Amino acid sequence: MEKKENGKKPGRVVDGPTNPMVTPLLNDLYQFTMAYAYWKAGKQSERSVFDLYFRKNPFGGEYTIFAGLEECIKFLANFKLTDEEIDFVRDSLPGCEEAFCDYLRGLDCSDIEVYAISEGSVVFPKVPLLRIEGPVAVVQLLETPFLNLINYASLVATNAARHRFVAGKSKLLLEFGARRAQGPDGAISASKYCYLGGFDGTSNVAAGKLFGIPLRGTHSHAFVSSFMSLDEIVDKKLQSSDGKRTCEDFVSLVQTCLTKIQNSSSLSGNFAETNKSELAAFTSYALAFPSAFLALVDTYDVIKSGIPNFCAVALALHELGYKAVGIRLDSGDLAYLSTEARKFFCAIERELKLPDFGEMIITASNDLNEETVDALNKQGHEVDAFGIGTNLVTCYAQAALGCVFKLVEINNQPRIKLSEDVTKVSIPCKKRTYRLFGKEGYPLVDIMTGENEPSPKVGERLLCRHPFNESKRAYVVPQRVEELLKCYWRGNADDAREELEPLKEIRNRCIKQLENMRPDHMRRLNPTPYKVSVSAKLYDFIHFLWLNEAPVGELH
Repeated sequence: MEKKENGKKPGRVVDGPTNPMVTPLLNDLYQFTMAYAYWKAGKQSERSVFDLYFRKNPFGGEYTIFAGLEECIKFLANFKLTDEEIDFVRDSLPGCEEAFCDYLRGLDCSDIEVYAISEGSVVFPKVPLLRIEGPVAVVQLLETPFLNLINYASLVATNAARHRFVAGKSKLLLEFGARRAQGPDGAISASKYCYLGGFDGTSNVAAGKLFGIPLRGTHSHAFVSSFMSLDEIVDKKLQSSDGKRTCEDFVSLVQTCLTKIQNSSSLSGNFAETNKSELAAFTSYALAFPSAFLALVDTYDVIKSGIPNFCAVALALHELGYKAVGIRLDSGDLAYLSTEARKFFCAIERELKLPDFGEMIITASNDLNEETVDALNKQGHEVDAFGIGTNLVTCYAQAALGCVFKLVEINNQPRIKLSEDVTKVSIPCKKRTYRLFGKEGYPLVDIMTGENEPSPKVGERLLCRHPFNESKRAYVVPQRVEELLKCYWRGNADDAREELEPLKEIRNRCIKQLENMRPDHMRRLNPTPYKVSVSAKLYDFIHFLWLNEAPVGELH
């Protein structure tokens, strides 16, 4: 099938990597059993409308970042069951007729329409992230893949955004979670969506290549402990990276700089002799990366060895016209150690009259999470960059977002899902959604209306109602109105649709929208819930349909 946009193939619908594991078989079995039952009943082509949304914001907060849309559109563009996959489906369905297999061979997404909120947007419960329209059997085969692609992406992007909010705008945030993520796909996805959520870089080389995310990293404790002495470097007779001098020359310069530090009364108070194997490792690493020297300083002792050894090598690099980057702390009292390191750097700047030496970058890692970063802020610290891994990529504080995929209309007939738990009652019919902004520029409320209702207008008073609580209602006079759902997929139709955006643009949207949220919605403790509402007309219809569909009991 050919996909066009204004007579042209859309620029980024099928560009870029597609996960080979995300095939039509990435489905729960009941999607195929329902497809077969629809087909047997002759209902497979009935026009349906489904909403994909979530019911509660994660991590005890009051906002979520929407992510994963691009992968959903790529999935649609490449949706096709192979003969081998169809054979497997047939063998998995008892009594499956061959004619159903023929039906599956002809399936594609040419008759599907997808309307979605722009990826990277701040979103809220009950508001559809996606509205999917099309033949009911085909749309049901999109349910599990779409939920899989959006649930984790949105969860980890939100986790990243929360870490960014706590750390503040000025700090560098680095994702270090590849080794702790749930498998290779989890690692790649985490790197992508943490960057979307406001992180600045990743240690994941594959993600850097795939998505253009800036790479960051230094060396491990193993590199430091693999060296025994400076003699290892001198004996190899190596050239420095710039080729200007031998390693023996540089080692001699490092030793001279360390002696200078040791002989200074204002610098040598906390140490006597440093660990020579660590000094050798730092020297070797600086020879390899003279313009990007950043050292892990806690292999032996941060104060008595790591920092003075780093400074000796950094001073030697300065003599050669290079500027060291800084240090990484991976254990211990990060608030205290970062403060002491900064004092040492500033003392060298004063003592040796080296401008900007006191501004060395201090990176902290060691199982950091939102709470520990917040605690460090309250204690006071000198950390410039946080490397965060396990708690970030595994979303340790909450396992899943809980997106759902609900039928809201079939053959132009609105449908509702009822429950004794009112939070699980769906909002029926094909809807339009709007974000209403107040005088100060902040979003005030998201409102859902019926498809054919007039759009909210700037300056016109509008009644907004809670979908299920009749006492919660308010009038709003919006100063700006933004319609949220836009068409991102229209099958083979020539009608225009939104193009997929580069990751950096999605990231910028996320950052900009978060900055535009009212502060009380964003705070970590007891945030104010953001209001999600329906129009008065839709409210009346929801409750009419609810009463119409709910069974009536009888007392005896």
